[in-house]
Amino acid sequence: MKQTVLDILALSHTKEMTPQPSSTTRPPLFTPMEGTKLPLPKPQQLTPPSMALHEAITQRRSHRKFSQEPLSLEALSYALWMTQGVKKVVDDRATFRMVPSAGARHAFETYLLINQVDTLSPGLYVYDAQTHALVLLEEGKAKAHSLMMACHQQRMVTDAAVCFFWVAQVERMSARYAQRSARYLLLDAGHIAQNLYLVATAQDLGTCAIGAFEDVELNEALGLNLSEQTVLYAAPYGPLERTE
Repeated sequence: MKQTVLDILALSHTKEMTPQPSSTTRPPLFTPMEGTKLPLPKPQQLTPPSMALHEAITQRRSHRKFSQEPLSLEALSYALWMTQGVKKVVDDRATFRMVPSAGARHAFETYLLINQVDTLSPGLYVYDAQTHALVLLEEGKAKAHSLMMACHQQRMVTDAAVCFFWVAQVERMSARYAQRSARYLLLDAGHIAQNLYLVATAQDLGTCAIGAFEDVELNEALGLNLSEQTVLYAAPYGPLERTE
């Protein structure tokens, strides 16, 4: 029998949702972060952009040309907070963040290739959403080339001040939604990327969502455990190259 679109997306036509896992089988809400932790400016200390939501939505677009101007640490902190910031933790069952997520599972971790950000050394980092801090995974520019090559040699990965990589912690979603988790992970990735687009527009910065990359090469470049994690989406972010 020929597969339908729903078969491909959902993998099965399960009419009943998977029961909530018990506390003994529930995966942790946060992935333990090992490495040098660098606190970010606190969300309450950041000044929100003045642009109206209507204006940000109507002006939103993809940008692929970035300047060599560094991004401020405050701007990076704001972008991370508005895409994956934790507003509330409910026991060990759920987190409420700045974006919606199926069942409040929030199964994504944000990896960052830092190219030019004030006060930060270039390198590969991961966002610790639980404490609103960065964790340095590998200092230096060695990772930049391999990440760019894995993204089909798209130079904006290394030209932009920073490049976001959204990595799915699959079990955090699949423990609740089993076969339908693949669908929900893809939806959640879109929610996160859209928030980054709106934040970029409001801050007079640029971004461009990237879905074109070699899965195995990019996962390996990020040092991911492929039995538990996979990168689903990416986006460069930073000051734009001005042609006027």
